[in-house]
Amino acid sequence: MTIPFYVAPEQLVRDKAEFAKKGIARGRSIIAIDYDQGVLLLAENPSTALHKISEVYDRIAFAGVGKYNEFETLRKAGIRQADLMGYLYSREDVTAMGLATAFAQTLGAIFTREPKPYEVEVLIAEISEDGNEHRLFRITYDGTLFDERRFAAIGGKTEQLTEALEELWTEGMTLADAIAMGTEAFKRAEGRESEGWEAAVLDHSNGRRAFRRLEDSELN
Repeated sequence: MTIPFYVAPEQLVRDKAEFAKKGIARGRSIIAIDYDQGVLLLAENPSTALHKISEVYDRIAFAGVGKYNEFETLRKAGIRQADLMGYLYSREDVTAMGLATAFAQTLGAIFTREPKPYEVEVLIAEISEDGNEHRLFRITYDGTLFDERRFAAIGGKTEQLTEALEELWTEGMTLADAIAMGTEAFKRAEGRESEGWEAAVLDHSNGRRAFRRLEDSELN
């Protein structure tokens, strides 16, 4: 008679978590920073074809690190959900909180039920209509949801970037100030110069669709 192979649940969870963390650590980090007109999303990304930052809906942006095909699957699902919600109800009913909760539920279910967890972390940003308080949500590989303020970081260098951002943060920054702060935070966290940037903003000056990608000339 064959003896069934047994792994303690605690050990299985630890193994899955370690596997996911290693995959995420191989990816390049992303940060989001509040500034006076919106939110800056900045990633170290040498590729000009494989985007890690994108628009989801009117005032909402998505950023993902880790395994590209996995966070791209999540991004597309988020866009479909946002479009469906806006069509069935109203555009105002599409919120970062709703999308972040859906991502958290999906990643939590995959982590719990599937043999292999997703090797991703996700960041959802939304600018408020009145410009007062923007929303930043960070979702980890196991579905844990964090509600951040002022700035957020995801990826393998999250702790180092958060520490640098804490030291550099000031109220009322312009976009240029936020870019300078973000690039300096990456330099401190990585201990080297960047190999290339991908950047976008959610900015009130862009109208209803607040998302806009930044050109290289705006980052120098």
